[in-house]
Amino acid sequence: MNSLINRCLRFCIFIFALLHFFTYYTDITFFFHIQALSGLLVLLFAGIRLNVDKFKLPLFLSLTGVTLIIIYSESFLAGLEEGLLLMGNVIGLLIIVPLIGWVLREEPYIEEMMSLAHKMLNTSRKLYFGIASFTQIISYFLLFGAIPMMYEFINMILKHQEGEVWENFKGTALLRAYAMTTVWVVTIPSFTIAVETLNASLWITILQGIAVSICGVFLAAVFSYFEEKHYGVDLTDDITAEMSTVLNHASGKKEQIRKSLEFGFLFISLFGTIFLLHAFIDIELMMIIPMVIFAWASLYFIVKKKPVKMVREGKTYYKEGLIPQGYQFSVMLSVGIMIFGLNQTGFGMTIVDGMYYLQKTIPFANILLLLPLIVVIMGFMGLGPLTVMVLVTGILNSISLPYPPELVVLSVTSGSVLSILLSPLLMPTIVLSGTNGLSAFTNGFKFNYKYAFVMYLMVQVYIQSMVHL
Repeated sequence: MNSLINRCLRFCIFIFALLHFFTYYTDITFFFHIQALSGLLVLLFAGIRLNVDKFKLPLFLSLTGVTLIIIYSESFLAGLEEGLLLMGNVIGLLIIVPLIGWVLREEPYIEEMMSLAHKMLNTSRKLYFGIASFTQIISYFLLFGAIPMMYEFINMILKHQEGEVWENFKGTALLRAYAMTTVWVVTIPSFTIAVETLNASLWITILQGIAVSICGVFLAAVFSYFEEKHYGVDLTDDITAEMSTVLNHASGKKEQIRKSLEFGFLFISLFGTIFLLHAFIDIELMMIIPMVIFAWASLYFIVKKKPVKMVREGKTYYKEGLIPQGYQFSVMLSVGIMIFGLNQTGFGMTIVDGMYYLQKTIPFANILLLLPLIVVIMGFMGLGPLTVMVLVTGILNSISLPYPPELVVLSVTSGSVLSILLSPLLMPTIVLSGTNGLSAFTNGFKFNYKYAFVMYLMVQVYIQSMVHL
């Protein structure tokens, strides 16, 4: 029975994604109906597979949305279909992004680059900064999958170093770095949906986010210095000794340079192609990214003369990779239903009116000051950055705000940063805890609450300065 449910769920996810890309270029009503039906079946089969206890969030969101559609929408079936199709672009992106990982796993790019840059990583501060910086680049390819991958790689270097001080060093570098990606990395779905929904300039938003991210990494390195002092240790001597051992087994410098240049080309070609196409072609960003990723990954395997390997990876992904994403897709589908229902009620205007009232009551407060805190509160309720971003930007998109959309994007995505750092209920923290064995509360709130507070203040100083200029 479970095997049949899995096959049906996998097939419905595939059909939904396929029809999403197909219907973007066609306007045949029949295919929209089939896509919506496949989305409804994804919810049904995922709910049966996970049972009610593990399916509470999608069930709550979808039932709330359905109730609102029944009460406020003129046509229940039309409203339900609109809601099911609302998150098609997000699901399409989530299905395609893992192809980047296929490319990155083909060669030991990370090992070779770290070996080449060993002289820039031979102290605790340098290594911390290097780990945090490189994790952001790898996150561009692997999303939060970069956390366990980078953790295992760091353990290869620091394999004899254990204890809370070392887990603090490694864990904070990884989690803070990944959190920073949500303000600038275009392959992070929560960032992309914010830019797309709020109609912000992509290049301004990315440059703004990169500047914030760089400041955040420097701030993280400063905090790690004081954290090291708090533990009363100096990690540099141990790091130097471990790096020497690793270098004894490294490839030759020529090979290290070749792999590093190849990785740099892969990064620039993916990022640059997305950026250029978005600038010159009138296609939605959420459609450009999956198209570029698929073409980029296909070209890589063709150039490497491994097209059969890509086909094999595709078959494995269809059989084993879609099912684990069933819950996430169900959340997105149910969020779409709820957002459509909320938009029929005028809920967005109620929220904004409440914020404006608070703004009048507290002179220094405005909506850009409050948005990150709303995202954090939702994070402690277990709602991840993507779910929150879809909900919040969906509401914000229905109203007119007197601020540049780029600042609104930064405000709401900075909330994602804080949420990832503090909430023990979100996937990046859970993945890190599963990797290093510490509790999610320790990896998140305990290690990062002071850093998160200063980070919030730093971003708000910039935002409020831009608002008042």
